[in-house]
Amino acid sequence: MPILAPPGFSHQIGADAAAARLYGSAMNAHSPAPPSASPAPPSAAAGAAPAPAVSLLRRPVLLAALLAMPLFFTSNLIVGRAVVGVVSPWQLAFWRWLFALLLLLPIALPELLRHRHLLLSQWKPILVMGAIVMVICGGNTYFALGHSTATNATLIYATSNIMVVVLEAMLLRQRLPPLRILGACAGFFGIVLITLEGDLGRLLGLSFNIGDLLFLLAAVSWAVYALMLRSGPLVQIGTVPTFAAINIAGVLLLGPAALLESWMGAPGPVGMTAWGAILFLSTIPSAVVFLMFQYCTREAGPSITAMFGYLMPVYGVMLSVLLLDEHLHLFHAVGFVLILGGVILATRGPAPAGDAGRER
Repeated sequence: MPILAPPGFSHQIGADAAAARLYGSAMNAHSPAPPSASPAPPSAAAGAAPAPAVSLLRRPVLLAALLAMPLFFTSNLIVGRAVVGVVSPWQLAFWRWLFALLLLLPIALPELLRHRHLLLSQWKPILVMGAIVMVICGGNTYFALGHSTATNATLIYATSNIMVVVLEAMLLRQRLPPLRILGACAGFFGIVLITLEGDLGRLLGLSFNIGDLLFLLAAVSWAVYALMLRSGPLVQIGTVPTFAAINIAGVLLLGPAALLESWMGAPGPVGMTAWGAILFLSTIPSAVVFLMFQYCTREAGPSITAMFGYLMPVYGVMLSVLLLDEHLHLFHAVGFVLILGGVILATRGPAPAGDAGRER
């Protein structure tokens, strides 16, 4: 958003691309796994640690989704930064997710009606997820961007990837594989290197404010949300209707804040530019990419999906080079090697998917 003053646009893209994945969400669920030639081991039962799945290289659809997801998240930054200077944060979040819901309802409505009793019985977790994704990681982050810096936002948001890896291991009571620990640390350090333009001494000059605390709240909340996608009664219904139910909850929660903001005189969307940007934000960076995120989380697991999130700064810098005529530097190259190497290390071998072997 225009109120930030990054040292360079490519690094701004790295910061807000990391933030973009917090702006919205969807809830992924899956259908029961097809019969297998051999019975599933006890560890694959509900609530237990997932059994190893086939390699990501043998699941091209899942791998393509994991690689494309960070790029699509980055598109939220390119439009979102310009719009926040024109539309106030809570109104932007409200209209964005309202339009996303209107796009999904024609598809999701039959399943919403079919599973209405289950959805009503699960109204509390649905409300919590709507609050996390669309309030804390939506309007709250738009607001926080007006009080923080690009450097701080990148560093704080990057910690959410590590939080997911650690929290998943704690939840499943599993020991973290050494390669996953090494990959997570390498990817995080690569983001730090790119954000600080290779000057690690700048860490000593960082200062933090209320906006940074709001970013930290969003980062922690996102990690918790990612783990909520793996289990519970909501996995019995499809991805789209679950996403729509959470979207409804989020819009209802955003409505009062948007109305209050409008009543206080904050600017709302006016003109074709603002409305066109909101329409775009409600499609690819919302409905499409967050459904993709939920699919990846359910199929590859929260930790693997989080590791691919490290690619967002890489895509952001490359877009700056291709579209804005910015230049690559040595610290970019070193950061890319650390990030890509970290992703490869953390995801090599069988992918831990609770729904092993299924491709959609």
